[in-house]
Amino acid sequence: MHRCRSNETYREDFGVIACSNCCLDRLVADINYSGELYLAVILSLLLSLLQLPLYLIVSLGCYGLLMVGVGLMNFPTCPQEALFLQQDIVEAREFLKKKGVDVGSD
Repeated sequence: MHRCRSNETYREDFGVIACSNCCLDRLVADINYSGELYLAVILSLLLSLLQLPLYLIVSLGCYGLLMVGVGLMNFPTCPQEALFLQQDIVEAREFLKKKGVDVGSD
């Protein structure tokens, strides 16, 4: 049990033990002198910072794949344009045959 210095009051509020003047000072001193908590916090922050570039690259890759998928799902079908393209291909083959170029079988 925590003992307060002389002439200080002891109370317990919401499960937190507090003395009027000494508990905050002792808590800060315990954290500063132990060093273990400080080291653990620094290491966890350092590891988190080292992983950020990897998370950024993975996130951008996922975003790119999502955009490709959405683009493929919304890809417009243009049947009239497909007919015009087929006509252009036929005209190009006829033109090349007149010039003597072998364009393969139809």
